[in-house]
Amino acid sequence: MSSRLRRTAGSLLAAATLVCAAASCTNAEPPRTPVAKPPGDTVEETSVTVPAVSAPPSVTVEILIDGLDHPWDVVRAPDGTLLTGERGGRFVVRRPDGQVTALQADLSDLYAVGETGLMGLALSDDFATDRTFYSCQGHRDPDDVRVLAWTVDPDWTTATRVRTVVSGMPVAAGGRHAGCRILVHPDGTLYVGTGDSARPTVPQDRASLGGKVLHLNPDGTPAAGNPDPGSPIYTLGHRNVQGLALQPGTGRIYAVEQGTRRDDEVNLLEPGGNYGYRPDREPGRYDESVPMTDPDRVPGAIGAVWSSGSPTIATPGLAFVTGDAWGPWSGALVVSSQQAARLILLKLSEDGRSVVDSATLLEDTYGRLRSLTPLPDGSLLVTTDNGDDDRILRVIPN
Repeated sequence: MSSRLRRTAGSLLAAATLVCAAASCTNAEPPRTPVAKPPGDTVEETSVTVPAVSAPPSVTVEILIDGLDHPWDVVRAPDGTLLTGERGGRFVVRRPDGQVTALQADLSDLYAVGETGLMGLALSDDFATDRTFYSCQGHRDPDDVRVLAWTVDPDWTTATRVRTVVSGMPVAAGGRHAGCRILVHPDGTLYVGTGDSARPTVPQDRASLGGKVLHLNPDGTPAAGNPDPGSPIYTLGHRNVQGLALQPGTGRIYAVEQGTRRDDEVNLLEPGGNYGYRPDREPGRYDESVPMTDPDRVPGAIGAVWSSGSPTIATPGLAFVTGDAWGPWSGALVVSSQQAARLILLKLSEDGRSVVDSATLLEDTYGRLRSLTPLPDGSLLVTTDNGDDDRILRVIPN
């Protein structure tokens, strides 16, 4: 076992707790310089284009795990165990006592190139009974992206592959635009955000699973209520969906995807909705100069709830935060940013179709931020994506 996994909760928390009284947390810890983009990412150095209209909430940040390499996602089991996965191919767990260990699993067929690898994770809606979790990951021979179902033993030492839920999501030779986020709905069905593999016709191709949000039963069959009962496709016209979030109390599902050189988007998903990305203006060429939402070439395209504008800030994570400790920001939608190295809080309108206020947190403090996982106590788990001593953070509203 690597020595970097031999950590205890006491040593980590004693060294890593800080209080953030402002958006960037600069009063508590010297800011980290944002790390250069890892191989496979295509965005440029940028800055946030949405100003903080209101003061952000005060938060405390704890470092729960460090020494990681591109942890793509993190989930929390009912017993308090955290499960994360490194994009290059390793599951890591943090037990409730703070012990951090590798979880043994067969990842021998993992396709880990560029942006593709071990990506989204989710627990089944009945994990306490069936001990099932899902992963979205690249697969070799044949090369594609798949959602797999696993079971984990009670001691969190070994994960066993149970079945392939869905396969055939496209993957590029260099690993670009593989998605891939999983949202388990309270009804047990799965929503899966996919990428277009940087191929020009994929987002609008109803025969392709790329550039879509899929809606599936746990056995991989199309879920009830899909626009086409025989298809898993729930929405189309996406570029690279890497975040999904269910709004508490409304049932609305939001997706976040990364833009070209501009216009990262948050979208409110509607069954059968087309979100207007169509990069095939020139035959055979992946044309990233087209708009992210192009109503001229995609009639009826649904516009974004929020857009970063120009330039892109690379937005891979999405979550709602709730609880009295968040004050006026309870119920806000949080978006993570890799290139702008911060969290963006968005207060939505009553109908959920526009943003009425915004603020930022953790600005230039931990580098590139990826996954967001809300916890029952109102705190928020955040993964960093620097490729150098990456961390799992817990953001606690004061």
